[in-house]
Amino acid sequence: MARTADQTDAYVSDEELADRATAVLRLNDTGTWTTAAPALYPHQWSWDSAFIAIGWAHLDPRRAMTEQDRLFDAQWATGKIPHIVFNEAVPAGAYFPDAARWACDLSPDAPAGPPETSGLCQPPVHALAVHRIWRYAEASGDADLRADATAFVRRTYPRLVAWHRYLATARDPEGSGLVTIYHPWEGADNSPRWDEAMARLEIGDLPPYQRRDTQVVAEAGQRPSDEDYDRYLWLVELLKSCRYDEAEIYASHPFLIKDVFFSGVLAAANAALLDLCNVVGADQTERDTIAGWLAATRTGLAEARDAETGLCLDTDVRTGRPIRVRTFAGFAPLLAGDADRALLDRLDSADFLGHPGLRWPILPSTSPADPAFDRRNYWRGPTWPVVNWLLWRALLAAGETAAADRLRHACLDQIRASGHYEYFDPFSGAPLGSDDQSWTAAVVLDWLAATD
Repeated sequence: MARTADQTDAYVSDEELADRATAVLRLNDTGTWTTAAPALYPHQWSWDSAFIAIGWAHLDPRRAMTEQDRLFDAQWATGKIPHIVFNEAVPAGAYFPDAARWACDLSPDAPAGPPETSGLCQPPVHALAVHRIWRYAEASGDADLRADATAFVRRTYPRLVAWHRYLATARDPEGSGLVTIYHPWEGADNSPRWDEAMARLEIGDLPPYQRRDTQVVAEAGQRPSDEDYDRYLWLVELLKSCRYDEAEIYASHPFLIKDVFFSGVLAAANAALLDLCNVVGADQTERDTIAGWLAATRTGLAEARDAETGLCLDTDVRTGRPIRVRTFAGFAPLLAGDADRALLDRLDSADFLGHPGLRWPILPSTSPADPAFDRRNYWRGPTWPVVNWLLWRALLAAGETAAADRLRHACLDQIRASGHYEYFDPFSGAPLGSDDQSWTAAVVLDWLAATD
C-alpha cells in the first residue's frame, strides 16, 4: 500500500524494507525481464533495466543475468541499446508512444523483432550492472554460479564494447569525449537544462495522440506539460524523417546537447568495462581503446566545468553555448572519478545538500536556489533515488565514506517513510510519480546490502 511522508506509524526495519523492495520486483517480474512500473511503465526501459538487474543480483543472480540478456538481444546493428524494448503483451493504446509511433523499421539498423524497440537510448548503466553481478557471483563461493556469471560476462562483454563504441563515435563525432543526446527522453525528460533548446523548436503537422501518463498520475504538475509533449513528439517525427540515420540526424536535427550527466555515467561504465576486461582476457589493444574513451570523457567533463558556478555544464551543440542551470548534472565529474574538493564542497553547499528546506539531505534534480526549480515536477526539482545511488557509488569510490553513508541512510529513510515511488518532493518527502517503481526497489536492495 502506498505511504506518505506524513504517516507516523511504526519505524520500518531494514528487514521489512527489504521485503517490500523484493515484493515490488516480484510484482513487476514477467519471468525473464521486469516492467519499470506496473501502471505507468509496462515495458522494459534501458537504464531502468540495468538498475533492476543490480537489485535482482541480491535475490537471484541468474535472474539478473536474464534481465540484461533480454535487453541486449534488442541491440541495434550500430551498437545502440534502445531506450524501450516493448512488451508484446501490452494491448494497443495502453501505453503511448507505442512501437508503431516510433516506426523503427524505417532504419536498416533496427533489430527485426519482435519485440520492437524505440529509436532513442539512455545513460549506459549496463556495464555497472554486469560488473555488479560478476562481483556478487565471485564473492558467493558458489562455483556453479561463478561459472554461469563468467559465461554471462563473456557473452555480454562484446555487446557492451559495441554499445560504448557507438556512444564514443556516432554520438560524439567531434571527439569531445562528451555524448550528444537527440531528445530529452534520453535521460532527464523535462529538466530545465533543455528549456532553451526546446523553446526554439518549430512544430509542424503533428499526428494526433492521447497521453497515457496523465491518466495514471492525476496531478498534472508532477508531469511534463502538453506543450512539452508536443515538442517531444515532434522530435520523434524528425528522427523518423531521418530514418534514424546518425549522420543525417547530426546534420539536421534541432536538438543536439552535449549531456554531461550521460557522459559521466559513460565514464563510470568504461571504468567498469576495463575491470571486466580481466574476466574475458581482452587484448591490450581493446583495453587501450576503452581506457582512451574513459580519458577523453574525463577531459571533456573537466573542460565543461564552469568557473562561476563550479558546476559541470551541458553544451547546446547548435548554439555552442553552455547551459547555465544548476542541476544534479553539474556533479557529473564525480561519476567519472574526479572528486576534487571544490566540487564536493559545492555538493554540500546551500544550493544542494545543505539547502535548509530539504526534508532529507538528498540531491534534488534541480537546485532549490535555481529559478527553474519546481519541487513536484518530474526532473525540475524532485529527488530521484537512482541518481542518488550513482552519487553514493561515486562518493564511495572517492573514499568519501562518511558522506556516502549519510546519503545512503537519508535515501533509505525517505523510502521508509514514503514507499517505492519514482521520485519525491525534496521539501516534504511526499511520494510522486509512479508507485511500485522497480528501479527504486532495486537500489534499496543494493543500499541495504552495503555496510557502514
